[in-house]
Amino acid sequence: MNAWTLLIPILLPMIGGGLLYFFPIKDDRKRMCYVMTLVVTNSVLVYWMLIQGVEGTCRALVMAHNLTIHFHIDGFSRVFAGIIAGLWPLATLYAFEYMKHEGRNNLFFSFYTMTYGVCIGIAFAANLMTLYMFYELLTLSTLTLVIHKLDQPSILAARKYMVYSLAGAAFAFIGFMFILQYGTTTDFVYGGVLDAGRIAGKENLLLFIFVIAVLGFGVKAAIFPFHGWLPTASVAPTPVTALLHAVAVVKAGAFAIMRITYYSFGTDFLRGTWAQTVMMTFAIVTIVFASSRAVKEIHLKRRLAYSTISNLSYIIFGASIMTPSGFCGGMAHMVTHAVMKITLFFCAGAIMHQTNKEYIYELKGIGRSMPFVMGCFTIGSAAVMGVPLLCGFVSKWTILTAAVTSQNGYAMLGVAAILFSAFLTAVYLFSIVVKAFFRTENLTGTVKNQDPNWYMKAPLVLLTVAVILIGVYSGPLLRFLEQIAFGRI
Repeated sequence: MNAWTLLIPILLPMIGGGLLYFFPIKDDRKRMCYVMTLVVTNSVLVYWMLIQGVEGTCRALVMAHNLTIHFHIDGFSRVFAGIIAGLWPLATLYAFEYMKHEGRNNLFFSFYTMTYGVCIGIAFAANLMTLYMFYELLTLSTLTLVIHKLDQPSILAARKYMVYSLAGAAFAFIGFMFILQYGTTTDFVYGGVLDAGRIAGKENLLLFIFVIAVLGFGVKAAIFPFHGWLPTASVAPTPVTALLHAVAVVKAGAFAIMRITYYSFGTDFLRGTWAQTVMMTFAIVTIVFASSRAVKEIHLKRRLAYSTISNLSYIIFGASIMTPSGFCGGMAHMVTHAVMKITLFFCAGAIMHQTNKEYIYELKGIGRSMPFVMGCFTIGSAAVMGVPLLCGFVSKWTILTAAVTSQNGYAMLGVAAILFSAFLTAVYLFSIVVKAFFRTENLTGTVKNQDPNWYMKAPLVLLTVAVILIGVYSGPLLRFLEQIAFGRI
């Protein structure tokens, strides 16, 4: 395949979504057909490229000698692009039902679809310049989704999201400028691109810049103390929060951190330095803080948001080990967390859509009226806890094994943090399950089934099956990720 075909899955949803904005479709069914055709076609195209491979690099724009916009598919691209292309059609199908009564659906699905193309642009970015540009576009495309309701909480959430994102982008830009100055190239090269001659005597400065860049990209990955925007953004419609918290924004932050760690600065330069310790410390603190905060939270979606914050730092912690095994563990959790958490958010959205209940204390006995949704929620919760034979166990075990075998004594503190977090996860998720199935104060007389229709059920079935299958048949995935982690693909 010609390298220029890489532009198609980036531009197709961006142009298609833009057309929906300028030429609104009034009929709901026609809009659904248009959007679903666009999204499914793009996902099929992405997977075809990931499987068949694309030779070479697409140089889309050359602004200066080292400032170029170009795209390439490597092993790590396949991971992020595969997550996006697999989950976006399911999220779109779910959104059709959820958004029926939300209003301004043309605007919503326009930006929802354009965001798909932006995320593929991040995944296919061949250098730091391209990644940074699409990273900024992601903020702009998702801002409209966060503010969609146009009520006071949505406006405040969007403002907070914008301030945090712009501040993080400024920090990330500093990292980009130093790679431009002290790297042999801005392209992503496994092992890093720093020029040993240029950085001689400036090692501590480059380590400081690395930490700054990690924190900058870490804003979207919700690293403490830059996490505040994520729970606040839960006021957005559930299809948006599912993408924000499981697929698009937060995973883009983790993806960017892993890119600069393994493909820009390089672990040979970073391993064993104070910068590695600082990165690991931020991850450990975030894991413990967010898990503890989730236990106290009484709003369902915000509790899941704090759970996301904690689990994102599992990925960052795996990356901070700075070994191939740690990289593999981080990528594994990137995949499994996306599947687990979008399942839980879809369940939360179904509850809110069907019953208008948002708070955990309102869910007593809801397992009897929504057995399908709460059954999926239970399996997803067990996976996030790390119960064996479910996908969360696979990724957590891989990270823990990498930490123990890394010969980094400080990493053992991360092991303790993950184990403590697993206990807290059982508390804040299974307390919901217990209320749903074993508390019946809110139910009287005959129980009416309130499970949603197949627009919501179909994605939940597929995602719950994926949670189980990845846990039972994890070998192929882990072998693929190991090849990437060792720089072989």
